[in-house]
Amino acid sequence: METSMLIKWGLIVGIPLLCLVFYRLILRAFFGVVIVPEDRIGLVTKKYVLMGNQELPEGRILATEGEAGFQAQTLAPGVYFGKWAWQYDISFQPFTVIPTGKIGLVLARDGAELETGLILGRKVPCDSFQDASAFLKNGGRKGRQTAIITPGSYRINTFLFEVEVTDMTTIPDNAVGIVTTQEGKPLEEGQIAGGIIAGHNKFQDTDVFMSNGGFKGLQEQVILAGTYFLNPWFAKVEMVKMTEIPIGHVGVVISYVGKDGVDLSGVEFKHGNIVARGSKGVWAEPLGPGKYPINPYIMKVELVPTTNLVLNWATARTEAHQLDKNLSTITVRSKDGFPFNLDVSQIIHIPTTEAPKVIGRFGNMTNLVSQVLEPTIGNYFRNSAQDSDVIAFLGARKERQESAREHIGKVLEQYNVFGVDTLIGDIVPPESLMKTLTDRKIAEEQKVTYETQMKAQETRQSLEKETAIAEIQKEIVKADQGVQIAERIADASVKKATGDANSVRLQANAEADRLKSLASGEAEKTRLLAKAEAEKIEWLAKAESEKISLTGNAEAEKILAIGKSSAESYKLAVEAMGGDNFTQLKVMEAIGSQHIKIMPDILIGGEAGNANGSISGLLGLQLLEQVRRRTESDDLSKGAES
Repeated sequence: METSMLIKWGLIVGIPLLCLVFYRLILRAFFGVVIVPEDRIGLVTKKYVLMGNQELPEGRILATEGEAGFQAQTLAPGVYFGKWAWQYDISFQPFTVIPTGKIGLVLARDGAELETGLILGRKVPCDSFQDASAFLKNGGRKGRQTAIITPGSYRINTFLFEVEVTDMTTIPDNAVGIVTTQEGKPLEEGQIAGGIIAGHNKFQDTDVFMSNGGFKGLQEQVILAGTYFLNPWFAKVEMVKMTEIPIGHVGVVISYVGKDGVDLSGVEFKHGNIVARGSKGVWAEPLGPGKYPINPYIMKVELVPTTNLVLNWATARTEAHQLDKNLSTITVRSKDGFPFNLDVSQIIHIPTTEAPKVIGRFGNMTNLVSQVLEPTIGNYFRNSAQDSDVIAFLGARKERQESAREHIGKVLEQYNVFGVDTLIGDIVPPESLMKTLTDRKIAEEQKVTYETQMKAQETRQSLEKETAIAEIQKEIVKADQGVQIAERIADASVKKATGDANSVRLQANAEADRLKSLASGEAEKTRLLAKAEAEKIEWLAKAESEKISLTGNAEAEKILAIGKSSAESYKLAVEAMGGDNFTQLKVMEAIGSQHIKIMPDILIGGEAGNANGSISGLLGLQLLEQVRRRTESDDLSKGAES
C-alpha cells in the first residue's frame, strides 16, 4: 500500500520535473524553442550577434534592427523557434492591466530627444504603446508622453515604457474644473489665460490641443461635471463651486479676458467701460438668478441686490447681507452743545439695468456703502443736528425724517441708486438732559391729572345736584298726579251722588203720584198723611244727596292732602270750593267720621206750616254743639301726643 502511494506521488512530481528538464536542456538548448504562456509576454535580450552590426546607435538602449541588447520586439503568447538559450535571454512578465476608473501614464526610456521648450512627447502610431519598434521608428520622443492608456490589458515592453497608473479626473455635480495646461504656446502679451481651442474633447486629446495652437497656462475654457481621461502631466485641474446667483440678485460680470470692447455706457457715464458680453471689462448684460460655470480666475461676478436693501446705522443690528457690518450708531452734536446718538436705517434699490454702472463706478457693493452711503447719511444728520437743539430735534422727528429722505434720495440718484426711504430709529439724548425732560414731563402729566380730578369732582357735584333735583321733581310730580287723581275721584263721587239723588227724587215723585192717585177719594187726613210722607221722603232724598256730595268732596280733599302740606290743601280747598262750602264740608266730615246724631230722639213739632223751621233750628243747634265738643277733644289729644 505504501509502495503504491510513493509511486503515485513520484509520478506527480517527477513528470513535470522531467518535462522542465526536457524543455530546458533539450528543446531550449538544442532547438531554440520558446513557449510564451497566454497571460504573459516575452521580453527578449540578445546576448550577441553572429554576423552584422552588434552595437546600438549612440544614445539608444533598445535594438530595432537586431543589434545586441534589449530588443524592441516582444514575444506575444505562443511557440517560437530559433531562440537558443546561448544567444537569447527570454523573460516573461504579465500583461499591463489598467483597471476601470484608472488611466496609464507612459514614460519612454528611449526615443528621440524632446524639442526645445516641450516637456511631453507627442503621440505617434504605436498601437497604444504595444509596438515599441513602431514607437521608435515613427519618431517617438523620450520621456513623458502626451498619450495615455485607457482601461484594459496591454502587451507593454517594460524595457522601453514605464507605466504609472493613476485616477481618472472626476468633476462632481455643481462644480467646475479650472484647467491649467503644462504644455502649449506661450500666452500672448496682456493675456492671463489661453483662449478657447476647438476639437480637443475637453482637454482629453492633448495632441489636438497643441496642434490647434493651444496656449500654456490658465485656460478660459472650463470642464463641467463628469469623468475625463485627462493626462495630469499635461493638465492640472482645480475644482471650484459653480457661481450661484440667488433670487433677488443679479450678477454683474467683470471679465479680465477677451478683446477690448466698445463702451456702451454713454457719454454721461465717465467711470469706466461698460462692454458687451465676451469682451474685456464690465458686461452691460448682468446674469440673472441661477448657477453658472464661471472661471473665477478670469471673471469676477459681483452680486447686486435688485430688491429693496436695508442698511442699518446701528451698533447692535446688522442685516443678513453683512453690507452694514461696519456701520455704527451716528453720534451728533446739537445746537446747544449736547452730544447724542441716533440710529438710522436707509432703504435703497438698484434697478437691474443700473447694476453694471454701479459696479463699474464702485467695483462692488461694499465700496458703494463705504464711499457714498456712509459719508452722505452721517454728514447729513450731523449738519441737521447742529441747526437745532435736542428738544426741538426730538419734537420734529417726522419732519427730519422726511427731509432726510428727500435729500439723500437726490444724492443717490447721481450714483444710479434709488433711495426708497430714510428712517430714524432710536434717539438717545444725554442722560442729564433726559432726566430734566422726564421730570418736566412728569410734572406736566401730574398737572393734567390734577385738572382731570378737579373736573371729575365738579362733574360729580353737578351730578349729585341734578340727582337731588330729580328726586324732588319726582316728589313734585307725584304730588301733582295725586292732586289730579283726587280731583277726578271727587268729580266722580259728586256725579255719582247727584245721580243717586236724582234717582231717589224721581222714585219719590213716582211714589207720591201713585199715592195721590190712590188717595184721591179718601179724607183729608189721608191727604195730610200722604203730604207728610211725601215731604219726609223729599227731605230724606235731599239729605242723602247732600251726604253723598259732601262725602265725595271730602275724599277728594283727603287725596289732595297726600301730595301737599295741610295748609296748602286747605288753601286749595277754600279756593276751589269757597268758604261756605268748605265749612259745610268740614261739618259733614265730622258728622260722617264721628257719627254725630243729627235728629233728637223726640221731635217736637208745631204746626204743619212751622215744622220745617223747628227741625232746622234744632238740627243746627245740635250739630254745632257736637262739632265743638269733637274739636276740643281732638285738640287735647294732639297736645298730649306732642
